[in-house]
Amino acid sequence: MKFLNELLHLNEKKIVLASQSPRRVELLRNIGLSFEIHPAGIDENPKHYHDEIDYARQNASNKARWISDRVNADLIISADTIVAMDGEIFEKPASREEAAATLKRLSNNTHQVISAFCLLTNQTEIIDHAATEVTFNQLSGHEIEAYLNSGEPFDKAGAYGIQGLASVFIKEIKGCYYNVMGFPLAQFYQHLKKLEL
Repeated sequence: MKFLNELLHLNEKKIVLASQSPRRVELLRNIGLSFEIHPAGIDENPKHYHDEIDYARQNASNKARWISDRVNADLIISADTIVAMDGEIFEKPASREEAAATLKRLSNNTHQVISAFCLLTNQTEIIDHAATEVTFNQLSGHEIEAYLNSGEPFDKAGAYGIQGLASVFIKEIKGCYYNVMGFPLAQFYQHLKKLEL
């Protein structure tokens, strides 16, 4: 069912998602949004940023603008999700060792998951973000090794997926659950309603 398309009269519009994240694709399809997928080919490491939120917001905006230079669309949707703690940003781990080190840092601590998103049309650019606090229980070396062996950590910011096996490690979250998965759906919808497409 194209719930969101029909609700907001988007059926005749060309919508592009500037992401190949399986989580984002699933989340947006689950709410009945139809779109094409065109991943952005940008370097996701801004050289100059004020803080973790600005880092994610710049990435989201840069992805949308990169696509807009190459693809004609009525609406481009992009996003960037990072995990941050004590001023340190944890992107997708580049190796097993990096994933293990990240999980050790998150163990028995509270971190922030920040998802910035951009809605870009020919007339308008909307950039917003959500931040959710996630607290991990203490993880043993055996638990970390078993999780690494599952293969799940390696394509996810912060080396874990809340919707997967790592759900058993999480003590508490404060904020939007879908934000931790990679896209704050309700916040996105409120902005989408304002657009004149």
